[in-house]
Amino acid sequence: MINLFQPQVGAEELDAVAGVFHDRRLGNGRRTRAFEEAFAEHLGIPADHVVFTSSGTTALHLAVETLDLREGDEVVLPSIVLPATAEAVAGRGGRPVFCDVDRRSLNPSLEDIEAVLTERTRAVLLLHYGGRTGDVVRIAARCRELGVLLIEDGACSVASSVGGVPAGTFGDLAVWSFDPGRVIVTGDGGMVYAKDPERAARTRLLAQRGLVRATSFGHAAVDSAAGRTPPPEYGRGIVGNDLTAAIGQVQLRRLPEMVERRTRIAERYDRELAGTEGLLTPPPLPEGQETTHCLYWVQLDPAIKDKVVGDLLAEEIDTTSHYAPLHRFGPPHGGEHAAPRLPACDWAVDRTVRLPLHPGLSDEDVAAVIGSLRRAVRTRLAEAGSEEGLTVKDTP
Repeated sequence: MINLFQPQVGAEELDAVAGVFHDRRLGNGRRTRAFEEAFAEHLGIPADHVVFTSSGTTALHLAVETLDLREGDEVVLPSIVLPATAEAVAGRGGRPVFCDVDRRSLNPSLEDIEAVLTERTRAVLLLHYGGRTGDVVRIAARCRELGVLLIEDGACSVASSVGGVPAGTFGDLAVWSFDPGRVIVTGDGGMVYAKDPERAARTRLLAQRGLVRATSFGHAAVDSAAGRTPPPEYGRGIVGNDLTAAIGQVQLRRLPEMVERRTRIAERYDRELAGTEGLLTPPPLPEGQETTHCLYWVQLDPAIKDKVVGDLLAEEIDTTSHYAPLHRFGPPHGGEHAAPRLPACDWAVDRTVRLPLHPGLSDEDVAAVIGSLRRAVRTRLAEAGSEEGLTVKDTP
């Protein structure tokens, strides 16, 4: 099977985990701090402003919690996100308000966001789809003008940038995911960044069960304040640990080579799929933008999309259609607060298919994906055009 995604882990990661076992300190300790420091250096931000968490989802919930949403506060986000994104807002008492996206890049523009802003908008939660930063520069500037907080969901954009400025540093908060489908993989894990020093300190406090220190690992055994000072507010145990952090440090060191391979694969897809009848490749990157190439997608006519996906699976090529947009659903994902119509989002979701993209793909694998996809599209288009009463509508 040619997998859609495939973590790139090996001897270096095993050695790093063995070192944690040797130390017999598996909790949140010095390796966690080292991973946070290395990640912060990678982005050019202060190390004490980032917190390694147990997952990308917990990082997202933690970031939203620091907004202190009140009843009626709205958070604008694209409808093309994982359900957990809207749940993070609704779960803290906010109202998710979904905006449309560019139908080719699947990223919202400033105009898409402005179309649903109201006087109740407290924040914008911006996903960098597939690793592309989209309109983040203009969106961040507008949020600053309005006094609206901006959270960047950088799950796919750990090495993306605009004009040399890293994704995740444009807004007030940012989160990343290190689950098995991402570029950096730690088994599970996430990172949250808060630009404001006070918000950053509170983020760490909330992640560490409301305690100033997560564990005694790497600290003095005696703390004169222990047992006498109550936690300042409720928290939860969602910090990462030294096992996953040790893997993360290795993955971060390997990031340039992994992104380089992803880029070469994406460029080959672009080059060899370009001009295929009935198929659209992603639009060119705007000047000055760099992407991590976490995802690669094509867009097909809805009349043939599912059949093409089935054809590829029969040849042991794993793909996936895009998950359904949240504005099509009701509670608990906040669908009752959606805009009346999101036509570009609907158009994109009905046509988008993700292809395998990870450094473990061989040149032969990439050639197999390209060849199989082109044959399947050609065959299904011919069938659709020959069936009585059936025409291929809205062909990209």
